[in-house]
Amino acid sequence: LQHICFRISQKRFKQLVDRLLQFISLRLFPAKPEEFPPMVKCTWWIPSATKVLALFNAANSLNSPSIISYTDFYNSTLDHIDLMEEYHNWQCYGNSHRFSFCQYPFIISIAAKKVIIQRDSEQQMISIARQSLVDKVSRRQKPDMNMLFLNVKVRRTHLVSDSLDELARKRADLKKKLKVTFVGEAGLDMGGLTKEWFLLLIRQIFHPDYGMFTYHKDSHCHWFSSFKCDNYSEFRLVGALMGLAVYNSITLDIRFPPCCYKKLLSPPIVPCDHNTLVGICDVTLDDLFQIMPELAHGLSELLSYEGNVEEDFYSTFQVFQEEFGVIKSYNLKPNGDKIPVTNQNRKEYVQLYVDFLLNKSIYKQFAAFYYGFHSVCASYALLLLRPEEVEILVCGSPELDMSALQRSTQYEGYQKTDLTIRYFWDVVLGFSLDLQKKLLHFATGSDRVPVGGMADLNFKISKSETSTNWLPVAHTCFNQLCLPPYKNKKELKQKLIIGISNAEGFGLE
Repeated sequence: LQHICFRISQKRFKQLVDRLLQFISLRLFPAKPEEFPPMVKCTWWIPSATKVLALFNAANSLNSPSIISYTDFYNSTLDHIDLMEEYHNWQCYGNSHRFSFCQYPFIISIAAKKVIIQRDSEQQMISIARQSLVDKVSRRQKPDMNMLFLNVKVRRTHLVSDSLDELARKRADLKKKLKVTFVGEAGLDMGGLTKEWFLLLIRQIFHPDYGMFTYHKDSHCHWFSSFKCDNYSEFRLVGALMGLAVYNSITLDIRFPPCCYKKLLSPPIVPCDHNTLVGICDVTLDDLFQIMPELAHGLSELLSYEGNVEEDFYSTFQVFQEEFGVIKSYNLKPNGDKIPVTNQNRKEYVQLYVDFLLNKSIYKQFAAFYYGFHSVCASYALLLLRPEEVEILVCGSPELDMSALQRSTQYEGYQKTDLTIRYFWDVVLGFSLDLQKKLLHFATGSDRVPVGGMADLNFKISKSETSTNWLPVAHTCFNQLCLPPYKNKKELKQKLIIGISNAEGFGLE
């Protein structure tokens, strides 16, 4: 059946998927309920339609590239049902006879999956905070509000080392609500300090001089450095940061290739047996193209070369890597340095080469990263996610639509027709992408757009009853911009650019 679906034209394939999705939506929320038989008499309708959709989804996955986008299988109607009941049914009954949409996660939109993960996270946070409280009371100790949070206290000058120490010491508290304090600063964390901590930490860790990650200019992404080291705890820290970001609904500006998220879900739940390999997945030349396109292109040419590979390339099953100025060699298979690459075995050579670069050479680094992520984000909800969806949850979307932000903005002290507001949007819509990102970072603590789009930011512009000589002020905890009533567009633009271009830290020195 999958292969029959596979042969249908793209247009017809999309039409059939849309019809099936529409059928499910109409049965769930009929416009005229009296035209349908009672739900008890047609309980098989929705499960059957979903199972047929599963065939189309499997056929779509067989093709590379896929026939239609995986997002075309989303049914946004499901955003309005009791998602947590679906999730709990699935947790209790698994893939038994009791139907749940979670058995077919391809149909659930990323926005709905985010809701499931957030609520699951909240329930875990409440449960762990409650347990801390019970433990304290049972030992006849005075309860303290701080015990309900993961309190991270860091110095700006020692950001990475302090963060590493705090997360290592408070490993048991990672699933509590995160609160950040910068030593010597008066900022009270209502969400804004947390955002800034993530931003500064990620910026420092991913700097090329730090040596943990290599930046590839051709693909504009980072990849794990294969240099061997004695301690991989900093990779665990980065994994924990990504987990904390998902857990606390923070978007990060991290540029990992899609392959990284595929490895992060291999497997999606940490195995009980610690000898089981983690972060190892099937990788192809396409995955390498997304990280090192030039090398991947060279390997692709080797596969299509029409001459004598052994005589013309004179390669063996061996790779060479530079580590701290020294060239080191690694065999791709036993006695690889003595096995020539030929026309007959070149496919095996390319596959082993790709596997070495993306799996074996960075295994310890990625395993530490994997365990860091799953130490925070250990949830069965991860089984619902595709690698692409994990990336969106971690990084949000880099696509800025300022017109959409304008449509969803709320006002306090201003009307949207006021002259100052009209000046503001004229200026912002005319900004370069870089300045628009700076504005978003200034007002919200992040320059990325959350899963639900600009409307999910709940952005607010408030009237600031201060002198127009003052710069705009932001409350990043509440995604709020406080704007004085500037006299003209030129003054507003000048003050806004100064404000958003010099916005780091809380308070002024």
